[in-house]
Amino acid sequence: MTIWVQKHSIQEINQLLKNTLCQHLSIHITEKTATQLIGKMPIDKRTCQSFGRLHGGASLVLAETLGSLAGNLCVSDQFSCVGVEINANHLLPVFSGWVTGIAMPLHLGRSTQVWEIKLYREDQRICCVARHTVAVITQENASYKA
Repeated sequence: MTIWVQKHSIQEINQLLKNTLCQHLSIHITEKTATQLIGKMPIDKRTCQSFGRLHGGASLVLAETLGSLAGNLCVSDQFSCVGVEINANHLLPVFSGWVTGIAMPLHLGRSTQVWEIKLYREDQRICCVARHTVAVITQENASYKA
């Protein structure tokens, strides 16, 4: 049984990333299973810190992207999911290649969702684990009004 309410294809989901930070970092979604959203990000000059390792902030961009996208795919178009909190543990360094992130729900509630996102190096070892909490809000509250 699938958790997804929104039935967007991978191509449609990747279209949502155009003209955003995700496009700048070459983040893209690669797969959607019944309960997971999976995406990738390259390790290059845009995503590394000055010592040549994957930047922790870039890891969090990938994790929050996956958690927020997944959250929004789990609610009807009358609602939006917005990030409230994210935390991460950086477990292993990454110097090159790609990291793959897998988002899985820990809690899918009416007002909040909690997602676990694990990032893997190309050797399949976990390099980062994050937990992302999103608030489920109505669309009328989704856009800022000054």
